[in-house]
Amino acid sequence: MSYPTPWQGNPLQGPGAPSMLASHAERERAVDVLRAGYGEGRLDHPEFEKRVARAYSARTVAELSLLVADLPQGPLPQPVAAAGPVPATFLPRPQPRTNGKAIASMICGVLCVATGGLTGLPAVILGHMAQSEIRSTGEGGDGFALTGLVLGWLSVAGWAAFLSLIGLLAVLAGSS
Repeated sequence: MSYPTPWQGNPLQGPGAPSMLASHAERERAVDVLRAGYGEGRLDHPEFEKRVARAYSARTVAELSLLVADLPQGPLPQPVAAAGPVPATFLPRPQPRTNGKAIASMICGVLCVATGGLTGLPAVILGHMAQSEIRSTGEGGDGFALTGLVLGWLSVAGWAAFLSLIGLLAVLAGSS
């Protein structure tokens, strides 16, 4: 004795039945559910082919619903609380705070060109102070401090070379 399956019957009729016309996307979604059911072994091949043919010829959403009523409709949403907290391994590392003196050192070093080298000495002093603080506190900004130091020392060296040249010229001019 064979039992009728839900998809072989007529679509629901009556006042409470959904009679909305099916769209192409809804038909494709029903076929996707059928493919998943076939892939999981819930349908045998002849039944799968019959249901797919019926899905493509379905006119209403109710007909499509009957075709997939005895199959899972996709993954069930899991509540967020059930997943639990994210392990610390997968969380981004908190970035350390950037040392303020390192930022100031870099700014002074960059401004050496605009100020004619007047901010070179403050860049060197702030850079050394920043590197000392960064080593003891673990703050970020070592690159900023190093940039300020390099630019500051270049400015100090440039001023030293310039003043030495002026002194040498003054000595040579006075001896002649």
